[in-house]
Amino acid sequence: MNILEEIVEVKKHEAEKLKREYPLSHFTGLPFFSLPSLSFKDSLSKNDSIAVIGEIKKASPSKGIIREDFNHADIARTYFGNGIDAVSILTDEQFFRGSINYLNEIAGFKKAPLLRKDFIIDEYQVYEARANGADAVLLIAEILSAAQIAELTKCAQETGLDVLLEIHSTAMINKIDFTLNKIIGVNNRDLSTFKVDINATLQTAAHLPEGITLVSESGIKTKNDFDLLKKSRVNAVLIGEYFMSEDNIADGIKRIKEWNRLES
Repeated sequence: MNILEEIVEVKKHEAEKLKREYPLSHFTGLPFFSLPSLSFKDSLSKNDSIAVIGEIKKASPSKGIIREDFNHADIARTYFGNGIDAVSILTDEQFFRGSINYLNEIAGFKKAPLLRKDFIIDEYQVYEARANGADAVLLIAEILSAAQIAELTKCAQETGLDVLLEIHSTAMINKIDFTLNKIIGVNNRDLSTFKVDINATLQTAAHLPEGITLVSESGIKTKNDFDLLKKSRVNAVLIGEYFMSEDNIADGIKRIKEWNRLES
């Protein structure tokens, strides 16, 4: 069993636990569920630069602890204060040291859309995301069937959430109904091996239909990376470890903002 399969098994147990403890009406009755959400898709649509999604991530299975001096609220305030377009929040506890409570707390003072980043396999997790202040959820094509992708996407959209559908290669494209899924992320990290290659985005982009909002995820940390992505159809990047490894996150954001500008 590889790490991704191990994570999915844990998620099955977590989803079953949610179902035992709460009816769906528990989530729909919480305050954030009925509040208007911010448009994740609109936040990624910029004419002058590649949009930036800043990630809040304490640890990963491949790297262990990434940021020792970790305070989710302070990181979020730094992101908002420095004009990050959207914020991705790891909510997985066992493998990434995240928490759904991070999402809930940050939603109380958010100034940009929030993406719940987790391994979502069940509608209960979607409802939980909305109830804790998410504006969008991540769905990972590699761990879902085509029917599950469609079902969970419809569930998210019905609750007022956008969906970032993640693939790693062109092998996943046949699972996607592009009339439903308009925001596609290409993870440059192979989730089975955790190896990173930014060419995954470049190779996959050419096979996606027009009208898709394309997000490049993982391993983006140099000016050269941005120069490569500018030659493709990329609308946005999701950056986590680069920011989490910075002593001063604000300085890291300033550098990225110098690199992500598009030619006029």
